[in-house]
Amino acid sequence: MVGLLLRRVLPVTAALLLFAATASPLPGCPFCTQTGTTLTGEVNQASLVLYGRLENAKLNGTDGTGTTDLVIEKVLKPHDILAGRKVLTLDRYVPADKDAKSRFLVFCDVYKNKIDPYRGIQVRGDSDMAKYVEGAVKVKDEKPAARLRYFFDYLANADSEVSNDALKEFGNVDYKDVRELYPKLPADIVAAWLKDESTPAYRYGLYASILGHSGKPEHAALLRSMLDDPLKRTASGVDGILAGYILLKPKEGWEYLRGLMKDPNKDFTTRYAALRAARFFWDSRPDVIAKPDVVDAVSLLLEQGDIADLAIEDLRKWGRWEAAGKVLGLLNRSSHDVPIVRRAILRYSLSCPDNPEATAYVQAMRKKDAQLVDQAEELLKLESSVSTPAPKDDKK
Repeated sequence: MVGLLLRRVLPVTAALLLFAATASPLPGCPFCTQTGTTLTGEVNQASLVLYGRLENAKLNGTDGTGTTDLVIEKVLKPHDILAGRKVLTLDRYVPADKDAKSRFLVFCDVYKNKIDPYRGIQVRGDSDMAKYVEGAVKVKDEKPAARLRYFFDYLANADSEVSNDALKEFGNVDYKDVRELYPKLPADIVAAWLKDESTPAYRYGLYASILGHSGKPEHAALLRSMLDDPLKRTASGVDGILAGYILLKPKEGWEYLRGLMKDPNKDFTTRYAALRAARFFWDSRPDVIAKPDVVDAVSLLLEQGDIADLAIEDLRKWGRWEAAGKVLGLLNRSSHDVPIVRRAILRYSLSCPDNPEATAYVQAMRKKDAQLVDQAEELLKLESSVSTPAPKDDKK
């Protein structure tokens, strides 16, 4: 939320720099909050990966340097330099841990015929970490759906290092690659996770979207109860809960989403979550909610000054020029007389083809503030250079 608020007050020049850095995000799960390098990725980057316990820590003096022995219990990524050794002496002093059962996952480089351990992860002795990484390495070259089926079984693992890494694996995979998997996952297990009060809110989005694909209509009641819960409705993952609800009950769920969008008294985060869910159906599931219906719902946000700019940007990116009258009509609203909305209207007008009213507005703005128009045009050029052309929609 903080990042969103910062975005809404950035000067145009700063926004240009920010856009340059973020305009082409990696594809990923639309409802996952955790992405980034996974343990599988770290294994790929390392020369040698070991798992074991630390013993015999020795200080060289008073400067904190020393050595510690790693008693190797498993070699998760081998290298010839290890030559069957069962103990590796690390050039680091690691004090004995109070928990004698602790184990370490150690990533190493090999440089000039020397092992250089550069990262270690401490795990509980009863952790599934070694088994998890070992299996992850075995499936790393499988197709996305097959890989994620492996990681699904670790999403609720007792070791948070393991479960969060499995969550990242879902976050890094494009929806189109896993759409075939989700309906095959066990709906009752996912529903139990959602019912469990100990489940972190940042997992709601993924779990609910999986349930939307794999569940039965009766599972919609669970998702609706989460949406009606004031505490859960303001948590992260509401977009995924909405999407799952709509997938299970398209007509009922879509009306619920529209109700959130058109109510200016709903808090911003709720309406923004509804917008993100709507984007999902536009981008990935027009077979469930037709694109004209998505446009109609998103257009409801035009009336609300605190979120109108986001709706305008979506309509522009989707090429919905039939909304030009509504968009340009916002220029007469005092509630929308803020820089971020004005810039969104300007970008829409610059992109809108063969519309006299839009052309006239751009010309007027060029006379009033040529620099602002130049910056808007630069931003559009930058966006165009990094974006993939959207498929044509003949219902414009």
